[in-house]
Amino acid sequence: MYLSVIIPAYNEAERIPKTLLAMDAYLSTVNYPYEILVVNDGSRDSTAEVVAKMAKVVKNLKLIDVKQNHGKGSVVRVGMLAAKGDIRLFMDADNSTSVDQVAAMAPFFKEGYGVVIGSRAVPGAKLEPPESWYRRLIGKTLNLIVQVVLLPGIHDTQCGFKAYTAEVAEKVFDVARISTWGFDVETLALAKKFDYAIKEVPVRWVNDTRSHVKFSGGLQFLRDIVKIRWWLWVGAYKTLITEVFH
Repeated sequence: MYLSVIIPAYNEAERIPKTLLAMDAYLSTVNYPYEILVVNDGSRDSTAEVVAKMAKVVKNLKLIDVKQNHGKGSVVRVGMLAAKGDIRLFMDADNSTSVDQVAAMAPFFKEGYGVVIGSRAVPGAKLEPPESWYRRLIGKTLNLIVQVVLLPGIHDTQCGFKAYTAEVAEKVFDVARISTWGFDVETLALAKKFDYAIKEVPVRWVNDTRSHVKFSGGLQFLRDIVKIRWWLWVGAYKTLITEVFH
């Protein structure tokens, strides 16, 4: 199988049907085998039931129903390790970056990149509508910290559109620990530790103006960054990484 698309979902009963139908419309036209895995993160609404019903009309759609809420990082990890595709993409349930944009990633995997990530911060990216000035300020500030502490040269670690080869996904997600805001950074930092090349590609991002940046979320993100840096320094991943390679 060539492509696995993983969609983490928490209380997405209203938005996910439109996303799945749009995904089905595009993937029905491709000439490679694929699967769509929706991983329900203990939703309190009818997300699991809605997805189960849509599996009757959306080709190659499967539901992984995690009964308790553990966080986005946790269910992305579940989906990545359950997937069968040679390329494993996770994307947001609100379709902020549509699945057709995976086509722009494919050439870089052929060039030998292990991870290709969507970016809203490199030339060619389009945000519709543009983010407010204060969200841009918060995002740039947090990214500067990430670049200084962990990932120099990566300009957008938080775009919810990232693809990994099967080899990278199985190594990285098997040892990742973070389930909260910083899980994207952790997986990229681990990929870098494994010496896999990471490529940023511009995406079209449809911004949901209803979403808001919470101060507590920013603090959690900073705590996660500190944890990851500390774990890398003290060799907390060492035993797990050794087990993966052997």
